[in-house]
Amino acid sequence: MMHPSSERRQNAIDIFQSGLQAVAPGAAILRFCQLNGDIFSVDGTDYDLRRFENIVVLGAGKAAAAMARAVEDLLGGRISAGVITVKYGHLEELKIIKIQEAGHPVPDQNGFIGAQAIYQLASSADEKTLVICLISGGGSALMPLPVDGVTLEDKQETTKVLLACGATIHEINTIRKHLSFIKGGGLAKAVYPATLITLILSDVVGDDLDSIASGPCVPDSRTFADCRLILRKYAIETEIPSSVVRHIDSGIAGKVPETPGTGQVFFEKTQNVVVGSNFNALLRAKEKADLLGYNTLLISSMLEGETRDVAANHIAIAREIQLHGLPLQRPACLLSGGETTVRIRGTGKGGRNQEFVLAAAIKMSGMNDVLILSAGTDGNDGPTDAAGAIADHSTLERAVALGLDPSRYLDNNDSYNFFDKLGDLYKTGPTNTNVMDLRIVLVG
Repeated sequence: MMHPSSERRQNAIDIFQSGLQAVAPGAAILRFCQLNGDIFSVDGTDYDLRRFENIVVLGAGKAAAAMARAVEDLLGGRISAGVITVKYGHLEELKIIKIQEAGHPVPDQNGFIGAQAIYQLASSADEKTLVICLISGGGSALMPLPVDGVTLEDKQETTKVLLACGATIHEINTIRKHLSFIKGGGLAKAVYPATLITLILSDVVGDDLDSIASGPCVPDSRTFADCRLILRKYAIETEIPSSVVRHIDSGIAGKVPETPGTGQVFFEKTQNVVVGSNFNALLRAKEKADLLGYNTLLISSMLEGETRDVAANHIAIAREIQLHGLPLQRPACLLSGGETTVRIRGTGKGGRNQEFVLAAAIKMSGMNDVLILSAGTDGNDGPTDAAGAIADHSTLERAVALGLDPSRYLDNNDSYNFFDKLGDLYKTGPTNTNVMDLRIVLVG
């Protein structure tokens, strides 16, 4: 059946896909890295490869395989060894670098095995080794190497509690860093005294380097005291495993060393380069929207907060456009990025993008000629096989015709099943990139 607003629907998909193309990992890396003879240039810094006896590639994240493919294409047989961990299904054909598939967003045993292999290879590096680390969104969950006294099961439970309570990615990663041998600068510490280049595809608001994949190769600006404040903020001290709470308290008391911070020797021979971000994707999406004839406003690449509140704000702007022609004349396109949070209230299935679209659809009641697409650039929204969802002015009417109550589905955090019944889930499959979410509102 032809969906209402099918042309506008295709426009939204084309705008989203244009954003994805801007952050394709291979192209992103090649924009910053070139090889001329024996000189490897990375964002203006030259490395003479004749100085190194070994080149090792490490990394983790949903885009790590695609990034590794680009590095293999660039350096070929010069690579001595490598190992990366990716989310299940996010694969590429690699010749030298080994791939370990693992769980995300909750770490699993395969992730632990991959993290051990990464740490061992990092620890074997010496002054004659060039280490290239590939980091993208999801890397934190994919490299679980817990500190002594904390088990993988403890980290799994901690991750689940943090995800459910509505903590931001910055807050979640602050705690992850203090429970790991790898995160919070731990990988740079293991690699030292080797030369370290880290290529980063950012999935964090503001491209905060010590939050992307929990900052394995950069100084940590957070402390054990910050971890304790986060537990208190969300009142989850009693829900977190006691071993984790004890470790945090031991760190505050000075019985456990802090994560490596600014000025420490481990970072003297490191270079960190962000090769792609949500802002890059939004800029390309804006170019596409402009070409399609829309008056386009890029609201922000840094939106955070409760998903339902952010959805309400987007619809308020769309309503202003319809009624008063401000801040844009129609046809208009609103673009935003970042990463919102969902407070789990029910037992349904969904993700922050699907919940955003459902909350927006309810707020859109009575509005014509408006369409919304919100999706994760990695192709996975929460624990689902959908990247996100699409809604337009006909969504509520079609839902009622099928006997669906949108508010009940929203209250139960069951946006996936709501849009599945309407045929309005947006599925891309694994995209092998990850720069948070893109939200598109079209006002006809």
